[in-house]
Amino acid sequence: MATITLKSLAHSYLAQPRNPQTHPQDYAIQALDHVWKQGGAYALLGPSGCGKSTLLNIISGLLSPSQGEVLFDDQVVNALSPEQRNIAQVFQFPVVYDAMTVAENLAFPLKNIKMPKAQIKIKVREIADLLELTDSLDKKAKNLSADQKQKVSMARGLVREDVSAILFDEPLTVIDPNLKWKLRRKLKQIHEQLNITMLYVTHDQLEAATFADEIALMYQGKIVQFGSPQELFERPNHSFVGYFIGSPGMNFIPIKKSEEGKKNEKDKGRVFYQNISLAISGSQQAALKSCHSTNLKLGIRPEFIELSETYEANSFPASVLSVQHLGSYQLVVVDFAGLEMQVRVAEKMQFSGAGVYLVFPSQWLKLYIDEYLVGEPVLVNKGDYKSENHE
Repeated sequence: MATITLKSLAHSYLAQPRNPQTHPQDYAIQALDHVWKQGGAYALLGPSGCGKSTLLNIISGLLSPSQGEVLFDDQVVNALSPEQRNIAQVFQFPVVYDAMTVAENLAFPLKNIKMPKAQIKIKVREIADLLELTDSLDKKAKNLSADQKQKVSMARGLVREDVSAILFDEPLTVIDPNLKWKLRRKLKQIHEQLNITMLYVTHDQLEAATFADEIALMYQGKIVQFGSPQELFERPNHSFVGYFIGSPGMNFIPIKKSEEGKKNEKDKGRVFYQNISLAISGSQQAALKSCHSTNLKLGIRPEFIELSETYEANSFPASVLSVQHLGSYQLVVVDFAGLEMQVRVAEKMQFSGAGVYLVFPSQWLKLYIDEYLVGEPVLVNKGDYKSENHE
């Protein structure tokens, strides 16, 4: 078990990458610092091509970074192989020995570390029970289905308790959808029992939230936010986090500051979308005051918009474009002064016409300057990743 620290880590697949400050597009991983604490259950989440598998392979030792250091318990391991780092890794597609039985596959890593036969038998049975492989222990791996083989591959990664960390690279890709939820819960249960550092790479936010205590969300080679699933949902540190987390993602309203010299008393503490003025908090006003960017937007999640058919103070007119009934809720798409927005409302809500009114509760209305959240207290997350403050 180990604490894994990344220091000024960056990686490019180009033979001669240009300066990362001026040409970030040359880098699959842009310079970052991060800490995965010993015994944590973490997810590395992001879309295809964001750099998450590259980062995982650098941690495991399958790939050498272009710059920076990887440390296990404060010891630099850049020059060490995966075996020397004592890493267990489970890949996207099953890696098993077809000629061996399931029991022999699970016992293989334990034989390599010369564990006594009696202990091997106990450990193999224990992991087989956890992953419901007991009935298949005497079967040849070649006779198993793809999802059963992946369970064996996962079990082989979990069978050793002396590893520094276990790394999972989208391990449920070939698993039957009906088994995915069950296996995620199994992995969580195993983590709680073994207290081993686990890092789980996925593009699926549900997988990440089910497995991990904390999620590192990657975008364009950077970790743009690190925190609990609740933190990423309620307080997205970057507009991409708002867009990527949630179903559907966050709504964004492009805004402008009121022009200097044209302010009047009623415009104080407000910003503008077209000719509509929107109130913002005092801390958001302070962030805007020193800002020279024109890339300004307000974000609010569909769950937090209040929708009604009657006007009330601080509400804004909108028209209903479509309504989707999704079982426990409805997803209402509205036109808000030419901007399409999505609102989640209770399934029981009825609409008598196309006209509705929207309320944007101030505690859920977030301000973004150059895509980063501002106007709120700076977060220093539990994993020692400090969110960038663009105020």
